Amino acid sequence: MKVVLPGGTGQVGTILARAMTAAGHEVTVVTRSPVRAHDIGWDGITLGRWAAAIDGCDVVINLAGRSVSCRYTAENLRAMMDSRVDSARVVGEAIAAAARPPRVWLQMSTATVYAHRFDAAHDEATGVIGGSEAGVPDYWAYSVDIAQNWERAQAEAPTPATRKVALRSAMVMSPDRGGVFDVLSRLTRLGLGGPVAGGAQYVSWIHDEDFVRAVEFLIARDDIEGPVNLASPGPLPHRDFMRALRTAWGVPVGLPATRWMAELGAFALRSDTELLLKSRRVVPGRLGTAGFAFAHPEWEGAATSLVQRARLVRAASGRARESNSHAV
Repeated sequence: MKVVLPGGTGQVGTILARAMTAAGHEVTVVTRSPVRAHDIGWDGITLGRWAAAIDGCDVVINLAGRSVSCRYTAENLRAMMDSRVDSARVVGEAIAAAARPPRVWLQMSTATVYAHRFDAAHDEATGVIGGSEAGVPDYWAYSVDIAQNWERAQAEAPTPATRKVALRSAMVMSPDRGGVFDVLSRLTRLGLGGPVAGGAQYVSWIHDEDFVRAVEFLIARDDIEGPVNLASPGPLPHRDFMRALRTAWGVPVGLPATRWMAELGAFALRSDTELLLKSRRVVPGRLGTAGFAFAHPEWEGAATSLVQRARLVRAASGRARESNSHAV
């Protein structure tokens, strides 16, 4: 297939580009900073020469949007909104203008669209959209607004010949440097991998191999469109999530953190506590009904798999540094 990945230079884009290239597909990445042969430049707002890559391709997977790993200031929240909505809008314009439009457009979204909740899981049919919960910071509602506007920009695009799927993704866990698993692993190895604010909040996640497999599944299934939850069927409380991660790394103890300690840590990491404190209890209703089988349905096994791969990456990196030092 010919696959176009707008915004494909982030963690998720890197995972998909690597897997799809290895599978023999022709992958083009549309990015603000083109550096490789298969990269094409764009500004994420306006039509340009990049749109020619979409005309005649088979699949578009739009991943563009400012990283959520930042302080949730008014300026950053607005940039998160604009970058997602603008890119979805202009991708829709490129598809609408194509003489040979792609047969499917997968649009990244987020499981954050659902309400902060402990008592029941959210699937696509019965899940409660967030934004009106009591007892949570007001700005959490803006994150829900971002997700809803992001999905609306895709849904309203006039692309009748192209099937559209919104990927309500949980956190994608991979051993790649800089991803959420890498950050949590570093904290765990430092002995800081304990529960945050009591640890009752649910963590929804998906192993990177299952993320790729789910994307391939949705590309192949012409009968599925609209929002689809990309999350493992085993969300679990944060305290249990971190306990399993400590076990996988062989770290016996993880210091717990209070809410104010989490605020300090998030400030130091230039991130936001919503990523830690919001209870995201999301399950893959539509994937399950369609017959998708997860290779890593439970976190304990997934964490072990990811740690094994991370150790291999670290070992290879160490050997490379040693080889370079000998060469010098």
